[in-house]
Amino acid sequence: MKERMDIAEVAPEGYQAMLGLEKYLNGSGLPRPTLKLVKVRASQINGCGFCVDMHSHEAKQAGESDERLFSVAAWRETPYYTDAERAALALAEEVTRLSDRAEAVPDHVWEEAARHFEPPLLAALVMAISTINAWNRICVTTRKVAGSLRNQSG
Repeated sequence: MKERMDIAEVAPEGYQAMLGLEKYLNGSGLPRPTLKLVKVRASQINGCGFCVDMHSHEAKQAGESDERLFSVAAWRETPYYTDAERAALALAEEVTRLSDRAEAVPDHVWEEAARHFEPPLLAALVMAISTINAWNRICVTTRKVAGSLRNQSG
């Protein structure tokens, strides 16, 4: 697989704007493990190998367990996640799969997330899910190669 385009090089202003969203998310107070799990799960759904690879490695470096990383695609059937993480993962799946049902994000999913996250953190979670979906679309479209960022930096 060969990358079609380097967005950072061709559209640096747009790329920097996306990095601005990441800066906001990193300072939002959203728990880092939740943020990483949501990024991995949305990336799995969207088939973004680059983002699955990158966020899995980042989560592992931050101390995430193998069991949780290996089973994030099957989070409903495993005991490794907190109720808040489950609510975040459910919301991530609904937001990522907007067209899969008539009610894009069902009330019960939203209400469960709202039960675990105060409004500023819930807003950050919505922004995180939206941002990773945008990154996925950029990386899938340009065929960003899994592992390429890690291979460049060492």
